Amino acid sequence: MNYQVPNMLFALPEMVMLAMACVVLLFVAFTGSRKVSWVYGLSQLSLLAVLIILVSSWGEAGKTFSDTYVKDGLSDVLKIAICLVNMCVLLYSVEYLRARQLLQGEFYVLALFATLGMFVMVSANHFLTLYLGLELLSLCLYAMVAMHRDSAIATEAAMKYFILGAIASGMLLYGMSIIYGITGSLMLQDIATAVYSSSSNDTILSFALVFVIIGIGFKFGAVPFHMWLPDVYHGAPTAMTLFIAAAPKIAAFALLIRLLVDGLIDLQSYWQPMLMLMAVLSMIIGNVVAIAQTNIKRMLAYSTISHVGFLLMGVLAGTQAGYAASMFYTLVYALMTLGSFGVILLMSRYGFEADNIDDFKGLSKQHPWLALLMLILMFSMAGIPPLAGFYAKLGVVKAVVDADMLAVALVAVVMSVIGAFYYLRVIKVMYFDDAEHHHEANTSGSAGFVLSINTLLVLALGIFPGLLMSVCSTVFS
Repeated sequence: MNYQVPNMLFALPEMVMLAMACVVLLFVAFTGSRKVSWVYGLSQLSLLAVLIILVSSWGEAGKTFSDTYVKDGLSDVLKIAICLVNMCVLLYSVEYLRARQLLQGEFYVLALFATLGMFVMVSANHFLTLYLGLELLSLCLYAMVAMHRDSAIATEAAMKYFILGAIASGMLLYGMSIIYGITGSLMLQDIATAVYSSSSNDTILSFALVFVIIGIGFKFGAVPFHMWLPDVYHGAPTAMTLFIAAAPKIAAFALLIRLLVDGLIDLQSYWQPMLMLMAVLSMIIGNVVAIAQTNIKRMLAYSTISHVGFLLMGVLAGTQAGYAASMFYTLVYALMTLGSFGVILLMSRYGFEADNIDDFKGLSKQHPWLALLMLILMFSMAGIPPLAGFYAKLGVVKAVVDADMLAVALVAVVMSVIGAFYYLRVIKVMYFDDAEHHHEANTSGSAGFVLSINTLLVLALGIFPGLLMSVCSTVFS
């Protein structure tokens, strides 16, 4: 790709996001909890302003800050997706947080700084930039999980997340430092050139690659680095779980592409088997263990682990079509997760979390529209046509088949069939079991309307998958 003259305006979305996050932080510091609705409005306004800037600068490409920061097609698409997803997360979370006295300005400050961290990860062209973005995101997420200080389970989840996250970040940094020692550069393109021209250091580079893969695997929640994910999803308040589950996976995909494809593509023969093992184990363990879950948040956590396995399939194929398929899968996954946890949030009320599968019993009789939305989302996650989840899985399976990895494709197909069981169980409970209590879900407000649009978009992308797939293909062409 030919880049234009370096221009600091390429980082304008990040500058605006940083400025607005600081404004919101000062506003919270001076007003306390008295003007939380204003803080919410300012946060949404910040995301909307950044979204407008991103859309208006669509198609421009370039590097800035001494080439450590890049603006390209990949960063444009992923940042727009992150903004849209986080705007929905904040909207879905308002009533849930208010009912539990957790509607504090600090939540929105952390959300904006986490969004900034995701942006930095997506546009990073340098190891240090990448790491700064990753740590900014991670620290915000640790604090979010721990926000419900009176909950022992939330505090325990935050401690697990923090300790394991710190170890994973250390591993990633150690791998980066070895690569720097071998190549003499922290710039991704310079590293790619150095790796291409040097074959004598492959052993040391492959050793460093192991630590880099560990860091990436943890951020995704891929097996065997998945132990934190079910506990954090279950322990954190559902609003925080939704924030952790959706947009950060988009940023993790960018981390994967920037490191392995942009910087270490010539070590593909080394990282491909590692990703293959992680993908296969994630699909098997994620789908099998999810069957035993009775808590829907833990079930969706193991479901996420299996989805990560599918997502990695496209990247390990090592082709442009595979990368595009993985990107499509990531965006569809974020959309499905957003909707699924959105339904849980709308069903929750004070003293009732709606986080057990049995809590959905008889939902179709009391709230048929909400049950229909959940049905569409569960079918899509299971990969049933004509929904977006089916085409997402079809794309990554086709990518590995084209790369002659038939065994991986076979595992994926078998695991999709097994995984359908626990998704169908939720549908069975909603439509065929009698309600044990009255469901007080509120679908009449703006959150209910946006949730409907969110879910119908999953259906629309299933009927017209070419719309998003063409965008993803253009990014990697």
